[in-house]
Amino acid sequence: MQLPKRDKTITFSTAKLEKELEMRNILLSVYDSLKEKGYDPINQIVGYILSEDPTYITNYNNARALIRKIDRDELMRALVNSYLQ
Repeated sequence: MQLPKRDKTITFSTAKLEKELEMRNILLSVYDSLKEKGYDPINQIVGYILSEDPTYITNYNNARALIRKIDRDELMRALVNSYLQ
């Protein structure tokens, strides 16, 4: 069996995968911190994403500083992409 010829180079970006993994790890950490403090983590994170108001996120375990490391547009893109797959 012969493989088809490809005229274009296929690129693979580990940087994108690493960025998405970092966002996921930050979200999980923020989620855990919110849950430990007795908040509804989903509602708080959605509130933050929609408003960019950092007071939706607790300072506990440095969660507020962590979530501000994530670009909201990139996060929304990754979430929609994940949801649609």
